[in-house]
Amino acid sequence: MAQILVIDDDEQIRGVLRRMLERAGHSVVEAADGELGTQAHRAHPADLIITDIFMPQRDGLETIVALRREFVGVKLIAISGGDRTGALDLRQEALLFGAARTLQKPFTATELLAVVGEVLAQPPAPAQGPTTGGTPPKVE
Repeated sequence: MAQILVIDDDEQIRGVLRRMLERAGHSVVEAADGELGTQAHRAHPADLIITDIFMPQRDGLETIVALRREFVGVKLIAISGGDRTGALDLRQEALLFGAARTLQKPFTATELLAVVGEVLAQPPAPAQGPTTGGTPPKVE
């Protein structure tokens, strides 16, 4: 199956996602924030990245932009339960920044695996490695 990188600052959520994905046959690597996730993807590129949106240090939107700059063809799913109040929902912005799909927390294993399967089934985008020329393209 697929190598999946899960980026979320909540250790319990990472653990739940790991168990759901591993039961479906996927291999999972975890990262506690966007910077660590980006470093993990550089070291061992994943077939799919699942990132939370609201995280300290580098949030999910910044992570999506950074990954898109460096790995143009990366497949991303953004997940979110909203901000601490539960009122702010940035899933539409995540789609605009390059996530293929989003999920609203809480979600079921069935919902997660359906979206993961859908995104993994999408045709590969060009350039799965770092962009050429040394400097990532600007996102304006």
